[in-house]
Amino acid sequence: MKKIAILGSTGSIGQSTLSICESFPERYEVVSLAAGRNLDVAFAQCLRWKPRVVSLATEELAAALAARLREAGIDETEVVYGSKGAVRVATLHEVDFVVSAIVGVAGLEATYAAVCAGKTIGLANKECLVAAGELILAAAQKHKVALLPIDSEHNAVHQCLRGGRAAEVKQIWLTASGGPFRNTPAEEFEKITPAQALKHPTWVMGQRITIDSATMMNKGFEIIEACRLFSLPPDRIRVTIHPQSTVHSLVEFIDGSILAQISVTDMRLPILYALSYPERVDIHIAASALAFDLGALNHLDFSQPDQVRFPCLRLAYEAAESGPAACIALNAADEVAVAAFLQGTIPFLGIPRTIEKVLQATPCNAPASIQEVLVADEAARAYAHSLIALHVAH
Repeated sequence: MKKIAILGSTGSIGQSTLSICESFPERYEVVSLAAGRNLDVAFAQCLRWKPRVVSLATEELAAALAARLREAGIDETEVVYGSKGAVRVATLHEVDFVVSAIVGVAGLEATYAAVCAGKTIGLANKECLVAAGELILAAAQKHKVALLPIDSEHNAVHQCLRGGRAAEVKQIWLTASGGPFRNTPAEEFEKITPAQALKHPTWVMGQRITIDSATMMNKGFEIIEACRLFSLPPDRIRVTIHPQSTVHSLVEFIDGSILAQISVTDMRLPILYALSYPERVDIHIAASALAFDLGALNHLDFSQPDQVRFPCLRLAYEAAESGPAACIALNAADEVAVAAFLQGTIPFLGIPRTIEKVLQATPCNAPASIQEVLVADEAARAYAHSLIALHVAH
């Protein structure tokens, strides 16, 4: 019985993980949850799973949840809050496996603490490796911790790499749906609205990641994450537009062979793969939803991404080449700019323009601790906010 902690239990990855635990109760036990700000969903999860510990974002939310649990007669769940609460969730002694799915750098401290505590990590939070990849990988090596990717693309690469040795890999191909604007003329990009950008053609995701998909920054983050996870330089991580989203990634080997991972577009599959690794689990319980129809392979398209129309992809490659400080700034500036776009403060192309200016002002250095990463992150955010305020003023 594997004992599970979920960082980001109320989000789509967290809820999909709980769905897997529901389907395989003989394999997985939910021990602790970090639920952010969604009080109602957190309460419902506590009623269903009776976790030892649950963490919320603030002291006020934690107090409200504790009161509701007492009224419901649930006394065995400890309610904590904030970054320290998330760290407690991730490092609880009983926990074997931590699903890291908190969006942004908010989950960084808890994920790093879990690695240092020797927990196996199912990594769905790409920002952790983008902002602090070298520190997390060094800690994972020191504590002999496995980092198992849950992102569909990196999970696919992980599966394909089981077909050859690291020295035999020529390059990795990350597939991208192209988002909602892959065929939109460049001259229309300034007029793109948040409502249009939130209509992803394939996946149902949170707001930030959906906008990141529309700008292709999400793929840019995945390039950096792939560099970290698979120890490859940026020029050996390639991107191909694949609108059908049935091939999740490919690995090309030095002998010319290419292995592809194909499955339905359902996050429960990569989650189950990570939770059960190195085994594979029979999906008979959810076969109708997770089984793949080979008819979907009748038509497959692949094409090169346009880095002129999607400058965020170019910026990500540049940050990956530049080093850790640029990667921290890339993520921080993007989060601020996406929020401003969603609020109607800047146009769609204001996102890459803001990010590029922040990158140009970022010094080249490598943070030596998670605290230094967070300081650099705050500095980049502050500069992005000032740039956006200047745009609004003019």
